[in-house]
Amino acid sequence: MKPARFDYYDPRTFDEAVERLAGASGDAKVMAGGQSLLPLMNMRLVRPAVVVDINRVDGADYLRPWNGGLAFGATVRQRRLEWDPLVAERLPILESAAKHIGHTQIRSRGTVCGSIAHADPAAELPALALALDAELELHSLRGKRTVPAADFFVDYLTTALEPDEILVETRLRGSPPGMAWAFQEVSRRHGDFAMVGVVAGLAVQAGAISDARLTYFGVGGTPVRSREVEAQLKGQAPGPDAFAAAAAAVQSLLDPSDDVHATAAYRRSVAGVLTQRALTEAWTQLRNPA
Repeated sequence: MKPARFDYYDPRTFDEAVERLAGASGDAKVMAGGQSLLPLMNMRLVRPAVVVDINRVDGADYLRPWNGGLAFGATVRQRRLEWDPLVAERLPILESAAKHIGHTQIRSRGTVCGSIAHADPAAELPALALALDAELELHSLRGKRTVPAADFFVDYLTTALEPDEILVETRLRGSPPGMAWAFQEVSRRHGDFAMVGVVAGLAVQAGAISDARLTYFGVGGTPVRSREVEAQLKGQAPGPDAFAAAAAAVQSLLDPSDDVHATAAYRRSVAGVLTQRALTEAWTQLRNPA
């Protein structure tokens, strides 16, 4: 199929872009990489009257250091996560996770901000944004506002973005001191969306877990950060017993749904297994630093 008719604009500035959005009265879509939008339009699952293509906005493809981490402009491609030395230096978990995002062709076109704005709950980048306490800068004719990742993801494919706003920058915080990260996911085939995935962080001081991060994707309408289990891990001696207890707690707390790909029971079971694997991987990194 082909998309329904629409008006197309390719502005050179974000001010012009948000002006076009405001003039569309809520019936517009922003296109950056187009890897999610164009299939939906071709299948006529969405029929925007206006498409605002931001690929020609000057200076939107930057990657810069920020708060120990990184700030990504609106048109930075996902492929850059795999080769940019700033990523390897400041947030290597992004480099580890990037190879799971679709295929090379998709990553070469898809954008970091675009994936987060699309907010597929089975996608890797929204979960990473939540795990890394991202700040998301939104731009409209009313001005700019910053929304933390914890408040950005609302429901399935639904975010705090208003119809006249553009996500112009994603800022990912640097890791807390001494934290090791691990990324695990299960999908039917490499490059598919995950049926279940986890981003785990672990820090240990004086033989006890001082900090932990556990963020899941593919298990609900949004990525899910399990702060209850993070708190449970703190103060525990790292090892199989603590990690198994965390896995059991995660299985009891997550509330996935059945669909054509997997049952809720399967997703809970896999989430527990991946929790143990990811925490073990992070603990191994701490014991055997490169």
